[in-house]
Amino acid sequence: MTSGAGAPPRVLLVGGGGGLVGRAVLRELAPSFRIRSVHRSPVPAEAAAGVEWVPGDVASVRDFDPLLEGVDAIVNLAWYRWESPQRFRALYEGLSRLLEASARHTSVRIVHVSVPAAPTSLETGLPYLTYKRRLDRELAASGLSYRILRPTLLFGPGDRLLTVMLRLMATYHLFPMFGDGCYHVSPLSTADLARVVRQEIEGTGNGTVDLGGPERWVYRDLTDRMFSALRRTPRYVGMGERTALFVARLVVGAGSKLIYPYEVEWLMSDLLGLPAYRGLATPLEEVGPFLDRIANQQAQV
Repeated sequence: MTSGAGAPPRVLLVGGGGGLVGRAVLRELAPSFRIRSVHRSPVPAEAAAGVEWVPGDVASVRDFDPLLEGVDAIVNLAWYRWESPQRFRALYEGLSRLLEASARHTSVRIVHVSVPAAPTSLETGLPYLTYKRRLDRELAASGLSYRILRPTLLFGPGDRLLTVMLRLMATYHLFPMFGDGCYHVSPLSTADLARVVRQEIEGTGNGTVDLGGPERWVYRDLTDRMFSALRRTPRYVGMGERTALFVARLVVGAGSKLIYPYEVEWLMSDLLGLPAYRGLATPLEEVGPFLDRIANQQAQV
């Protein structure tokens, strides 16, 4: 799929390019592709250089054929973190229409970013996951060239997890601890995920790949490291699982997007300590230096 010297740039269709991962993917791929990105809000100019922005939600696109004209590859990043079942269904149906249209362009390769395995109660009872898995299965059965990527906990500039956690630690000098904190996470940078997306676009293998960052952390060790980045002694408010879920529901009910109940359950399930992705030419980014940078920024506020 690599363009030869003097050949016109390859064309890439991106769904959901305005989010955390989307901005990293646009930065990584804009130098090599002519990108057409469907997403709801504009992204900073440095991330979107040379990107044709198609304003809107993938769920609202009725006819994908014009958007697929000349397209060599598709990267789907579109999904909601928290929405009504009706919104998840509409997004699934929009992406299903994209797969149907892609089948009429058989040379197109699709890289779809999904999510890791979750507890059975979430897999079967959470619209976020039931519609996501339905789409995953449709893609795998489509006959198209595809790769499904299932990254674990992501970090990067402007993320809504580690950066927000550090901000709370810096502000209140303590942090909630769900259970004993002995479950695992393998933080992966959004820049590295974008590099993986590039590599998988160029590949030919089909199937699903789970991927984490270079280090598998005990969650409590990671939060200790975050306090250390702030030069503070770790202080926690302990919560059992039921209390943690109750508090998460209260937080959502108050209109906060800090954490959702399903994320608490997923975190405590010990299913997020995924192995590191292998095959990139340079090492994956470790989370420690990122934490130090964000902590230093917090100190200057």
